[in-house]
Amino acid sequence: MESTLQQAGPSGYLRLFLKGVMMGAADAVPGVSGGTVAFITGIYEELIHSIRRCDPIALKVLFTQGVKAFWQHINGNFLLTLLLGIGSSLASLAHIVLYLLDTHPVLLWAFFFGLILASVWSVVRHVGDWRMDRTLIFFFGAVFAYLITSLSPTSIEATPMFIVISGMIAICAMILPGISGSFILLLLGMYSTILSAVKALELVTLGLFVFGCVLGLLSFSRVLSWAFERYRELTLALLGGFLLGSLNKVWPWKYTLSYTLNSKGEQVPLVQQNITPSAYLDLTGVDPQTLVSVVLAIIGALLVLALDRQNSGARR
Repeated sequence: MESTLQQAGPSGYLRLFLKGVMMGAADAVPGVSGGTVAFITGIYEELIHSIRRCDPIALKVLFTQGVKAFWQHINGNFLLTLLLGIGSSLASLAHIVLYLLDTHPVLLWAFFFGLILASVWSVVRHVGDWRMDRTLIFFFGAVFAYLITSLSPTSIEATPMFIVISGMIAICAMILPGISGSFILLLLGMYSTILSAVKALELVTLGLFVFGCVLGLLSFSRVLSWAFERYRELTLALLGGFLLGSLNKVWPWKYTLSYTLNSKGEQVPLVQQNITPSAYLDLTGVDPQTLVSVVLAIIGALLVLALDRQNSGARR
């Protein structure tokens, strides 16, 4: 696969960096997947194939052919540029997104709802012939994602082994469109633990978590790469289903049934129920901002459609 950087030239680095920034911001929100952003920005398959190439064969290339051949083998410029964008986003822009999630949750969720809804179309339009097997796997993906996003968070002791396992599971979710790695951490009861470790620079906890992420990423990327190579349209139908089912999590109007304490000792929502805008007003006494929410959802959808059109044109 030819790198998007080779196709686009020097300006491609900036665009790829910005895509990484968007992925990082999305991954910070429990309910939105960086994989979704990777797909709608047209870099998903290259990302999966590039990660898959970070394997023992890459080490053999490194020791037999040198650093330059190794770097080309793993598509190093692509991965490094993207990781720099994700990292800078988590260190800066993600804080803004989390602030908006705390102060303007309805409006932010509305924007993401429109973004993900349009992403469903962006994915499934690549499924050429909707045979029975593709239709069934699409609905399976939708039901699976809906059930996952309907689960209530649990609380498990943060042992070293469980931190590693949490990293493996969360990173797999992060690269799947429609399933949020942050939300998986929330379900496992590890979201606050990892967030606190990042803020306090708890190197042992972070090291265990990163180790789990690396293990999960290197193994699961091979599965995804194989699926795209052998069963591309079935895989796209499944991912489209994941996106559709994940809309359950990003519905703007929610009523909180129970709370938990975050790392600062503040109350944050734990279990929430989706409700209508009118019910939201009745139960919370807060303006549901329905009109503005609809406008933001439309903006999110149009953004995806514009990106999809741009990426389609670039591939021609």
